[in-house]
Amino acid sequence: MKRLDFHSCRGQLLLFAGLVLLAVCGGCANETNHDGMNKGEKKMTDFYDYTLTSMNGETVKTESFRGKVVLIVNTATGCGFTPQYAPIEKLYKDYHARGLEILDIPCNQFGGQAPGTDREIHEFCTVHYNTTFPQMKKSDVNGPNELPLYTYLKSQKGFQGFDEHKYKDLLEKMFAKADPEWDRKPDIKWNFTKFVIDRSGKVAARFEPTADMAKVEECIKSLL
Repeated sequence: MKRLDFHSCRGQLLLFAGLVLLAVCGGCANETNHDGMNKGEKKMTDFYDYTLTSMNGETVKTESFRGKVVLIVNTATGCGFTPQYAPIEKLYKDYHARGLEILDIPCNQFGGQAPGTDREIHEFCTVHYNTTFPQMKKSDVNGPNELPLYTYLKSQKGFQGFDEHKYKDLLEKMFAKADPEWDRKPDIKWNFTKFVIDRSGKVAARFEPTADMAKVEECIKSLL
């Protein structure tokens, strides 16, 4: 299988500045389709109500994670935040036996930085970061085709701002140029946004990609 040849997005963030408008508009679409469901469908209001699809096409019900702490993250293989795969894998190895589950949801909505197939993405992650946590099917997390699970997650924990980080100013300027009200909307802003679900199914925390992974670990440890 042909291996993906991805590069750090230290420079890509600038090259993909124009695509930020698409990501922001995806968030706007999220507001007009906030339920993430078709007319007549049952509105889901509990974390355990949802269904995902694994990279192999298998059905994954969130009900199966009842009583667990769950970290949900939208990932990309060609981003400056891609090295976060390493500390995420470490979290899985360190805390899986104590009740931590991880849902990796590749998404190509931010700068087109997850362009491969599900199999190619999986190969990249296992070869470069030795990941062992479950990977879901590549999906949208904003807009009319977003996963209903993400509609629910965003309704529970909105955007609270970026943490101090080398990309903070660049991200803020790009989004502000695209939409002056970008920071008031709950949509997912970029790759590697994280949600933590506690053992009772409550959305306990949201971490933007700029958050220190040590903060994510402390949150998870406090819930186990």
